[in-house]
Amino acid sequence: MPWPDQDGQDQIHGERRFDRRYEIALDLRWKLVRRRKVLDNGVGRTVDLSSGGIRFDAGRQLPVGLGIELSIAWPALLHNVAPMQLVVVGRIVRTNGFQTAIQVVQHEFRTAGASMEGRPRLAGTARGPVLLAGGSGFGKFETLH
Repeated sequence: MPWPDQDGQDQIHGERRFDRRYEIALDLRWKLVRRRKVLDNGVGRTVDLSSGGIRFDAGRQLPVGLGIELSIAWPALLHNVAPMQLVVVGRIVRTNGFQTAIQVVQHEFRTAGASMEGRPRLAGTARGPVLLAGGSGFGKFETLH
């Protein structure tokens, strides 16, 4: 239950997130998307990740409410050989300067060499890129070590 502060306003204390956050800095590419059209793109670096959201430094302020696709360079190799990317589709829910927070809608792991151009959307079949895992949450990170 919220507690009123000195001004009589309700204030919630403590962590309100349900998912564990992992502070990890990984390189990424981002694309702002509206109705399947890429409006803007750039590069950045993750600040922290959870199964429900990602906070990253976009290098500039991004507009709240737009759809976004992130391609994150994943630190593990597939079969100790092939570099991987975590591809995430989400919605921008908050910004603070250059830091952007997104709510994850969908994700999948792909081999890093698989081009995203001409490939089906995440909701489609996995022809082309190697689909390793997918869904609406990341599950347990520990299983990827």
